[in-house]
Amino acid sequence: MNIVSALSFLFVFLVLNVWLSWNGSLFWSSILPEGMMSAYWIVYAVIAIAYIAAMLLRRALPYWGYALLKQIGSYGLAVLFYALLLVPAGDLIYGALRLAGMESDTALPVAGWTASGALLLLLLKGSWNAWRPIVRRYDIEIGKSGGAYESLRVMVASDLHLGNIVGKRHLRRLVRKAEELKPDLILMPGDVLDDSVEPFARERMADVMRELRAPLGVFVSLGNHEYYGGHISEYMERMKAIGIEVLTDRTVLVADSFYVAGRKDKAAEAMQNGRLPVAELLDGLDPAKPILLLDHQPYAFEKAAEAGADLMLSGHTHRGQMAPNHWITRRLFELDWGYMRKHAMHVIVSSGFGTWGPPVRIGSRSEVLDIRVTFTG
Repeated sequence: MNIVSALSFLFVFLVLNVWLSWNGSLFWSSILPEGMMSAYWIVYAVIAIAYIAAMLLRRALPYWGYALLKQIGSYGLAVLFYALLLVPAGDLIYGALRLAGMESDTALPVAGWTASGALLLLLLKGSWNAWRPIVRRYDIEIGKSGGAYESLRVMVASDLHLGNIVGKRHLRRLVRKAEELKPDLILMPGDVLDDSVEPFARERMADVMRELRAPLGVFVSLGNHEYYGGHISEYMERMKAIGIEVLTDRTVLVADSFYVAGRKDKAAEAMQNGRLPVAELLDGLDPAKPILLLDHQPYAFEKAAEAGADLMLSGHTHRGQMAPNHWITRRLFELDWGYMRKHAMHVIVSSGFGTWGPPVRIGSRSEVLDIRVTFTG
């Protein structure tokens, strides 16, 4: 982000927060005892700036201080996001009550409590959706021989975003899902890390992740957040140490029966070494064998299908994570969530297992995919 973009963002952020905090002060001053408004301004300031402060002061703060600020700020982002939608609704309710003849001293608390109650319900529901993953099942057929396998049960979990917000507790839920599903193969198409590998190492998350086991292996591709963190080599070494293979523009022939191919993330295209075109990645593979492709960002389905992929697995979008953002992702991507067929290739995009920023999901769920593949060749 250049200096002009940064200053523009900070200006808009400041203006929005002045407007939100002023509206909030009108409500809270009508119900709080005299002398308590200073507490409101302190709480609002912490909620508003905690996440940005954590990012800017990351290297200056002790790890525990950075982690605490980021956790507070993550929930703060959700509060501010939905406040932008609910404060105008509260203003409309206040105006309607005043037009109906209600006194201001009565109308203001009614409108304020309505908006505040709606915000609380959204945060509670969103937290439930984020921390209670569900299993979505897909049954597909691939018109090729699966070699030693007539069928395959594949568990997929994208976008774990392991870090200061999503940690070992949520990761254990993934392990339990794997124990329940008993998949033949586990695939994770990117963004296993939130950004830095530091929380993964400090919190010993590898001790939990090593419990993810499947007879045919566990394979992972890179997402944009692994690139943001800049510790890809260390991350790959830590994953290799627990028996999980990170595929960076590489293919693996599994049990002499099918291929798993993992692409570097699209973010690598702007870097020196770039990433292989999908046609080059899959060139030379036996076309009679099924090809399962991991590509974090759901782009270029046509090229993947033409290159010979039979199943493409992606994540990245979170299905917007917090509604109404799904209206945006729906227009940005050919498929932002769910299933589609692109010629002979199956495409499945997951809303993800973890969360970015606020551990809140509205209009989406934390999910694990249970894909039952039948080979019909």
